[in-house]
Parts: sequence; structure tokens; C-alpha cells
Amino acid sequence: MYVRGLELVDFRSYERVVVEFGPGACVLVGPNGVGKTNLVEALAYVASLESHRVATDAPLVRFGTSRAVVRCAIVHDERELLVELSIEPGKANKARLGRSPVSRTRDILGALKLVLFAPEDLSLIRGDPGERRRLLDELLVTRQPRFAGVRSDYDRVLKQRNALLRSAYLARKTGGTRGGDLSTLDVWDAHLAQHGAQLVRARLDLVAALAPHVAKAYAAVSASRSEARIAYSPSFPLPADLPAGPDGQAGIEQALLAALGEARKQEVERGVTLAGPHRDELTLTLGDLPAKGYASHGESWSYALALRLAAYDLLRDDGVEPVLVLDDVFAELDVGRRERLAELVSGASQVIVTCAVDDDVPRSLRGARYEVGGGDVRRG
Repeated sequence: MYVRGLELVDFRSYERVVVEFGPGACVLVGPNGVGKTNLVEALAYVASLESHRVATDAPLVRFGTSRAVVRCAIVHDERELLVELSIEPGKANKARLGRSPVSRTRDILGALKLVLFAPEDLSLIRGDPGERRRLLDELLVTRQPRFAGVRSDYDRVLKQRNALLRSAYLARKTGGTRGGDLSTLDVWDAHLAQHGAQLVRARLDLVAALAPHVAKAYAAVSASRSEARIAYSPSFPLPADLPAGPDGQAGIEQALLAALGEARKQEVERGVTLAGPHRDELTLTLGDLPAKGYASHGESWSYALALRLAAYDLLRDDGVEPVLVLDDVFAELDVGRRERLAELVSGASQVIVTCAVDDDVPRSLRGARYEVGGGDVRRG
């Protein structure tokens, strides 16, 4: 799989730009702040319908305009597919797949499989658990787009349940002896457990599949003797004899229901849901120590890279070689790590690299060169 072409209209800093790519290494070169990351952000948005830089769509639209358009031509097994997205903050975004409109924007998920590594990924190691949960869920959706619906359903139920708990909390705080009406809480518990169990089961299976790839990638990038290990840590106790795969989903659902029941009094007192996949953690260790707080700067970069490279390898195991994007990565790495990373990814179907200085990119990745600046992109 590779991206053959990208067109942006009123996306970020670009009024309009068209870039023709090819397979192999593609290097986008230009000073900081000229729009290199905007280009790869657009590609990542096509792949995930999310930005790795901002939480809402509004910053993606060029100032003074009402919408942005992203068109992406994707080649897979010698067949080309055009994906078009219209990003309209405050309204429902629209999408076309092969020039035909789709009923739901998320129907385009899976058309472009892409793994992006960016400087923001350091937060995977040093940031809060939400960053690591997002990593898992993005990879889940990339592998199986139907999980976009599962995650959406869970988030919707969680929002409703939290609103009910919040109203009860406020009622008690303002002097009510009985609090708000919690008569429907059991119904929301059942929905939360149902959708949450699907998400937890999928995450558990994903982490089990991802773990050996993480260990292998970390060893390759860092040349370190320390072993990188990952483990899924749920916010509620799971049965010790939980079966693998779909057979274990019923046990997870019952365990989550039990945890919600035990936590109900505390939840009402605090006005928030205290158990569920929205509070779970992906635990990262390096040797015998947690990576967060103990890994050095170089080790943290290597670990973050290992997580992305592991995702890339796992997708390849699924039978599709995804596009790999390395956004301003080499400037943060020492010479040894640069060379080892380049060696690992040089055989990718397509690897798109951004850099401010040509010499930061190892020679094995100096393929097609594109000069970025002045609101335009020119083939060098």
C-alpha cells in the first residue's frame, strides 16, 4: 500500500496544494514551521479520522474559511482508490470513497492503513494513561474498523452515565437527602458493561499480539540489553481463568457489572464512573522498572519508536503493509539510533519522512525529495 497523491484545500496553512508521491522513501524537507507536519497530519486524518496534534477539527481548517478538503489517492495491490474528506467544524463531516458519498464518515476507515511516529509520541511514555489507551484504540480501529463503532457506543453510554451520576452528586451537594433520580442507573450499567467488555476483550488480545513485537523493536532500535514489556492493566478485577478470544467476553462483562455495583456509592459521592476501559492502563516496563519516570530521554524515544514499529509489524502480519510516516524523528535521535531505525524501515512499501536538515536522514532513506515552503511543495 502507498499514497500516490494528496490534495489539500484550506487545510491548516495551505490554501491549496497537490503532492504526487510514489512508493519507497519520500523525504519532505524544509525549515520548521513551513507546513511539513500539516501534510502528514492530513494523511493520518484520512487513516484514523483523528488528528495526533489537536482534539477538535476546528484548527484543521485554514483561518477565515469554513471547511477544509482532503483528497488522497491510495494504491493497494495495484488498484487505486480515491478518498475525499470535507471537514466542517460545527457540522457533520462528509466523505466520499471512490467518488461515491458514504452515509457515515467512519465508512472510509481501513481505506488507508498508516502508522505515524511524531515527536508528540514521547507522551506515550511520559504522559497520562489516556495517551496509551488512545494508542491501543487507534490500532484496534486500523486493524478492524468496526471497533470505531464499539468505541463510539461506549463513549456515548459513558457520557450518559456520567451525566446521571453528576446530577445525583449535585442534588446531594445542594441539600437533597436522597440525591437525584438514579432509577435508570442499572440500565446504563448493563449497556456500559456490554460495550466495555467488547473493548476490553479486544485490547487484551491486541496487547498479547503486540507485546513480542514491542520487545523485538525496542531491542533493534536501542541496542540495549533491557527488555521492553507491555501489559494491560484493567481498572477492575478480571476472572483468573478468563478464556482467550470472544469466549472471555461474557466473563469480562460480568466482572465489570460487579465492579460498577461495588463502586456505586463512591460514584454517586464523586459524580463520575470509576470502573471501565476508560480508566484502564497500558503498563510499560523497561527491565524491572516502569518506563514512566525511570527511562532516560534516549530510552523513552526508543520505547515510543518501538511501540509504533510494533504496530507496523503487527499490521504487516495481518497481510497489509501500511504506509509508515516518520515526522521530524531523526533530529531527536543519536547517530546510532538513526542508522538502526533507517535499516529497520528501509524496505517499507512507502515511508514518508519529514526533516528540517537533509543530513539528519540516513542515506538509506534518501529517496524522492520534496522541498516544502511558501505554501507549496516541489519535487527536488
